[in-house]
Amino acid sequence: MSNPLLTPSDLPYGLPRFADITLAHYREAFEAGLAEHEAEVRRIVEQDEPASFENTVLALERSGRTLNRVAMIFFTKVASDSTEELRELEAELAPRMAAHRDAVDLDPQLFARVAEVHERVDELGLDPESVQLVERTWRGMQLAGAGLEEQAKQRLREINQELSTLTTRFQKNLLAETNDLAVLFATAEELDGLGEGQLSACRQAAAARGQEGYLVSLDLYTDHPYQAQLTNRDSRRRLHQASTSRGSRGNEHDNSDLVRRITALRAERAALLGCANHATVAVADQTARTPEEIERIVYPLAEPALANLRREAAALQQEVDTDCRERGIERFELAPWDWSHYAEKVRSRQYAVDTAALSPWFELDRVVREGVLWAATQLYGITFTPRPDIEAPHPDAQVFEVHDEDGTALGLFILDPFARESKRRGAWMNNLVEQSRLFDELPVVCNTLSIPRPAPGEPVLLTLDEVNTLFHEFGHALHGLLSKATYPSLAGTNVARDFVEFPSQVNEMWITWPEVVNHYARHHETGEPLPAEVLQRLEQSATFNQGFETVEYLASALLDQEWHKIAPGTEVTDVAAFEAEALERVGLANEWVAPRYRSTYFAHTFAGGYDAGYYSYIWSEILDADTVEWFRENGGLRRENGDHFRAELLSRGRTREPMDSFTAFRGREARIEPLLERRGLVAG
Repeated sequence: MSNPLLTPSDLPYGLPRFADITLAHYREAFEAGLAEHEAEVRRIVEQDEPASFENTVLALERSGRTLNRVAMIFFTKVASDSTEELRELEAELAPRMAAHRDAVDLDPQLFARVAEVHERVDELGLDPESVQLVERTWRGMQLAGAGLEEQAKQRLREINQELSTLTTRFQKNLLAETNDLAVLFATAEELDGLGEGQLSACRQAAAARGQEGYLVSLDLYTDHPYQAQLTNRDSRRRLHQASTSRGSRGNEHDNSDLVRRITALRAERAALLGCANHATVAVADQTARTPEEIERIVYPLAEPALANLRREAAALQQEVDTDCRERGIERFELAPWDWSHYAEKVRSRQYAVDTAALSPWFELDRVVREGVLWAATQLYGITFTPRPDIEAPHPDAQVFEVHDEDGTALGLFILDPFARESKRRGAWMNNLVEQSRLFDELPVVCNTLSIPRPAPGEPVLLTLDEVNTLFHEFGHALHGLLSKATYPSLAGTNVARDFVEFPSQVNEMWITWPEVVNHYARHHETGEPLPAEVLQRLEQSATFNQGFETVEYLASALLDQEWHKIAPGTEVTDVAAFEAEALERVGLANEWVAPRYRSTYFAHTFAGGYDAGYYSYIWSEILDADTVEWFRENGGLRRENGDHFRAELLSRGRTREPMDSFTAFRGREARIEPLLERRGLVAG
């Protein structure tokens, strides 16, 4: 039988038939794709014609089509519906793919040809997007080490192959640890405070493992969403300790040695490239440009954030003391597993809003169709038609065909919402097909989340955080769906890492925008809208607990920077000690709030491509807060506003420099004041 990965799909938009693909198909297709790409690169470098845009840079952009397609399909499957066999194949492929990337990026003849085009780019009469393609191709090869001597290149290849193996193992260990450490509770009383839908999801999770009781799966973050609701302090402690012990238990899935080895290898690679540390290499092609600029803009947020945290901690300790007196129990000091619970009690009293009680108004299907997708229709004029006839990557997933206002097809949107043991935790967007005019292809965009599934027949009721995640990830999807690039490598979310989160964060603004929330937030039993006074109190409480939110995030962002600013040859002997020293050094050490991710389960930086880049969320939030201010000044949810944001930013990808797109949209450079106001912080 023919390999479905090597023959054209009969499904719309080139979506593959996942059910027909076997392990052998993946292996065969990767071999074919690697061989094809190697041959294409050889033809580029062995030709007799002098280097030109068409025969070198454009030819390179056209190459690797089979390999790119197979890789996007395979890694979508591994992340969202893996098996042990697929994970073993991923581990086998990782060094092979790294070696192949190096064979292309470090090829001296290819780099010489690209450099020749880059040197003469101003003389070639190219359109601006083609000039950008030349610049991106040349800079990517330069940062990869293409200009090094052969001995240095050989060591670079060895490092890259080892890193690919280690980061794959890190992710595999984390998945195993997250599954193994899910916390089993015997009775519903131990989970007092959770809603019926959440208890149903816990019963279902336990039953799926053949266990009695209630199984709470761990979240990607340290602070589990249930912590705010659980009244049983010991249950909160168990959940927190399970979360923070991931990857550091001294067992076969311990990630401590991997963290030390990965950071050491990245530092060594930086030295080969002539840089002081890995952070310098990692941000050179980002909008920040240097670690020093990150230190100038982001690090100073630590002091006011910690000052806020201390004030919040004092208020929460008073809440603990009052609670202990009223319940007649022995007083205790506020601990990390207590924070979210008592913060929610204070929020409920001060603002008369209990976010945990809002779930009945957030039924999944309605939030998606009448909230996330409806807002996009109002803002951009695009429509979403369910296509149950199109085979999705997994039975849980829904497929929507997307059209512009004039009926023009824009692509497919796939939503895969539910957690399962075969799926890595967290939420993300990825492409199965990249938009490009070069190949006349429309995008196929996936949003994947990890929402607990209730028992059959029970409604899927979301927390406010889960609603936020839906809108956030759909912001990434819009960035992919509305792309209008010629070249796929410049399309959609293929922008600087510290810019890519910006459109997704902007899309979060519509969650509580009155027109939008009144359309989707309806009680799942009565159909009543979320009361206006609740929405008002939510808005009033926007800066509440921002000390916690900012410190939790910054602790991970700056820890990531500190790991990747270690000098080559530095030996770290104790991961936990390095963390403690780093947090003390950046001014974020405290006894109440753990980093959003501890090092041994920090997948973003040790397996997810955000190495020295986790700062990008708050860097992007500076742009986001300034953009939200623009929307408010210009009337909010209006087609004119959406069309402007779409034309100047969402459609552009990296066809021009991202900050040029921001300036074209905003009419000026970004200001940090809207972010400081949003988070209740003061400058300096």
